[in-house]
Amino acid sequence: MDNPGWHARHRAQKATRWSAPFRGPDGRFQPVEEVGPMAEPFVGGFNLPPPSPVPSINTPPVPPPKDHPPWLKPGVRVPSGGNASFSEVSRTESTVSGTGTLQSMFANMSAVERSRNLRVARMTPYLQFMAGPLLRYDTVDEAGVWRGAAMIVTADAGSVYEPLPTLTYHWDPSRQVPGKIKRHQSHRQHGKSFDLGPHPADPLSNVSPASPIYENGETAGPDPEQRTIEGQELYVHYGNGGTFTFWRFMIEIPLTSHEMKINYTINNGIELNFFVPGRNQNMRFAAYSCNGFSAGVNSDDFRGPGFKSGYDPVWMDLLAHHAEEPFHALVGGGDQLYCDSIIREPELQDWVTQTKPELKKSYQLTEEMRLAIDRFYFNHYCQSFRSGAFARANSTIPMLNMLGMPIPTDVPAAVKIDGFGSYPDDLMKSQVFSTIGSRGYFFFLLFQCFINVDVDGKDDRNHPFKSLIIGGDGPYVPFPSHSFLSWMGPQVHMLLLDCRRRINRAERKLDQVCSRKEYDIVFARMQALPRTVEHMIIQLGIPIAYPRMVFLESALESKLNPLVSLGRNGSLGLSGFVNKFNADAELLDDLNDHWTAKLHKKERNWLIQELQKYALARRSRVSFISGDVHCAAVGVFKTWVKEKKKPPIPPASDHRYMVNVVSSAIVNTPPPNGVITMVSTLSTKTHRTLHHAETDEVMIPIFEKDTDGSQPKSKYIMGRRNWCSVRWDPSTGDLIWDIRVEIQKGYGQTTGYSIRAPPPRWL
Repeated sequence: MDNPGWHARHRAQKATRWSAPFRGPDGRFQPVEEVGPMAEPFVGGFNLPPPSPVPSINTPPVPPPKDHPPWLKPGVRVPSGGNASFSEVSRTESTVSGTGTLQSMFANMSAVERSRNLRVARMTPYLQFMAGPLLRYDTVDEAGVWRGAAMIVTADAGSVYEPLPTLTYHWDPSRQVPGKIKRHQSHRQHGKSFDLGPHPADPLSNVSPASPIYENGETAGPDPEQRTIEGQELYVHYGNGGTFTFWRFMIEIPLTSHEMKINYTINNGIELNFFVPGRNQNMRFAAYSCNGFSAGVNSDDFRGPGFKSGYDPVWMDLLAHHAEEPFHALVGGGDQLYCDSIIREPELQDWVTQTKPELKKSYQLTEEMRLAIDRFYFNHYCQSFRSGAFARANSTIPMLNMLGMPIPTDVPAAVKIDGFGSYPDDLMKSQVFSTIGSRGYFFFLLFQCFINVDVDGKDDRNHPFKSLIIGGDGPYVPFPSHSFLSWMGPQVHMLLLDCRRRINRAERKLDQVCSRKEYDIVFARMQALPRTVEHMIIQLGIPIAYPRMVFLESALESKLNPLVSLGRNGSLGLSGFVNKFNADAELLDDLNDHWTAKLHKKERNWLIQELQKYALARRSRVSFISGDVHCAAVGVFKTWVKEKKKPPIPPASDHRYMVNVVSSAIVNTPPPNGVITMVSTLSTKTHRTLHHAETDEVMIPIFEKDTDGSQPKSKYIMGRRNWCSVRWDPSTGDLIWDIRVEIQKGYGQTTGYSIRAPPPRWL
């Protein structure tokens, strides 16, 4: 957002391209985004650069040429860099001396020998990848078995399914993962460069095969435990380019006393890996939100030196931390995908350009429009989930996702569809509007949760994913709500509650976030957890403890607001101030999405008090993790001490003490400085909403210094890109939330701001 010239060109190009959509010679419109299968230089589009040995962080230096290293010995299977990715090497180095060493190694080899020693593993039979492999974590069952899944999307025309695709995973139960590894940062000869590890569906992969040497220098041998799973055909997408199949592989791993590294391949191709915790170990996990740029933001403004994209810098920092000390799960707290551009699909333009809300509500959905909506979601998901540092993360850290961004948000004011469900019933039930929402929810379940309701059913007690909690059907989207309650360790569990209003909520209505049926089912499942659970983390897409803007709500709702009146009349260029669906103020649906909005105040207060009862009865500390607001903050509920002279209750002894960690965004731009200033000012306001329930609510001044060590503009709100690392402290029982904030825009380095949630120590 720092380049006015770019914005002018962007607006002009967009206006030119979409002002008059036209059909091609085949009679079809040109889509906004259409991805094809990857080329096949190597495995599923894995391009190998000129060979150079990749130094592992703790592996010995390459020996002299006369003693060929283990990875050059014939007969040893080379894992194609999958072991490196970011679990062993996060940043690679190429030097002149290294090139000379490589030349001397191969000087006396024939072409056949060089090919044999440097050969990259290829899938047999071959699969043409559209996206994947993606990993998903489910839970750990009562028998101590880790449960999860992998998924790939393949192009049928370029793939061989005889036999069906298989996933092979192997591990050594006796081998322990080493302790924390010192981070290795390297520089190329011509400046800093941050390379992405190999990925079977990304042609920009640029890391050579890695040595199958363990951290202690021992040569890798065959693992004693190995399993092969046949893929399940989960869904078939029919597109202009042919048919594309989603394959799901269910994974089960018996946990041992210690953490383990799991290696896996698809059809014996490129080898990747992930980590699972010990049976009695609480997981380390990373949480993030807002993984994309809003419309009109120039991503290159966030691309620092050495990066190929403005999407990558903060993700590279997360992956570098993963290389130091592996994460066991990657929690997506909302907006994993931005779908702004769906409203530019040519088949939708006649509907989009209708100026009267009544015409939009009555517009008939055509078969061509329906296919265009599916085409957009499929193409956009494939492109986003197979590209850049994010693809490396979702193939090496099992995901836990709550509603991402299946419907447009933050789109141009002319056709904003933010806050799905925050509009009147007649608009929500209109054919085009409801189809965009329902298909968005379908593809969210498919790509992010590996669920197809038509295949898996609606019975959560007889479902492939054991953490699933299915609620009731909704009024606008023909799917029940999907929440998840996952084991994160003996002392820690996490609830991902499907209540995200501004997305495609399955159950929600304007004055309701979750139905009572969903609450009843969720609380029943929480009550059934073991008594050893000391921390209950609740993932909410939108913060529940956050500054309110009630005065702004009231102003925007007022019929006397002159800006709203002028916007409805299109006067003074203020037509963008109101949305084009029901002519309400454009910001009003954003505010209606928040837990702290007036519409949801009663439900919010009820939920907090119910969680207080749960915490007291179960002796479990409740904490919240949220995103959405494009800045970092920490709010807290605690017992309100009416007498000012009386000391506050220590957090460990206070069952009402609940932190709400807000981490947003890992990619998107922070709000303007004026918004940050306004929210920071509101952060100091005293809220008496729950004083009747002996509960106080404040923001914690966690940001005592800015990222460069100077005095911050606000101690309560940090307007920089960020993500959050979470781990359990075995010495205290605390849950440590470390918000990692970008130090300098686009440079891929963060500094931490920590807050602790103490274990329950009340009587």
